[in-house]
Amino acid sequence: MYGRVDWTGGDTVACTNERGDRLDLNWEDGPTPMQVVMQMIGACSTADLVLGLKERSFSEVWVEMDGTRAETAPKVFTDIHMVYHVRGDVPLKLVERIVAKSHEKHCTVSQMFVNVNMTHSCQVHN
Repeated sequence: MYGRVDWTGGDTVACTNERGDRLDLNWEDGPTPMQVVMQMIGACSTADLVLGLKERSFSEVWVEMDGTRAETAPKVFTDIHMVYHVRGDVPLKLVERIVAKSHEKHCTVSQMFVNVNMTHSCQVHN
């Protein structure tokens, strides 16, 4: 895996991978690097959830996240709580099982945060 981060002036950087896919970040007027790290846990587990729902009828999936960081440097995450939402005709138990399995095994990003108290809950909206 290859990654490159280029400072593009001011408070901005461009993040690229080996294919040239680019993610632009502005740490003053956009998400901070720590916010992006937390959101990538959500992105990874959301992908697992969407793939796990397969043939089910749903129209939206989103996750709301709340993180707490240490008060002294390094200000790493100490706690992250995620609330997964699915809009559609999907059993809540299925959503809960997929999300739990994602964080236990499949979501590599969340597995990097072994010293963080990660919790989650799930809601299904019709």
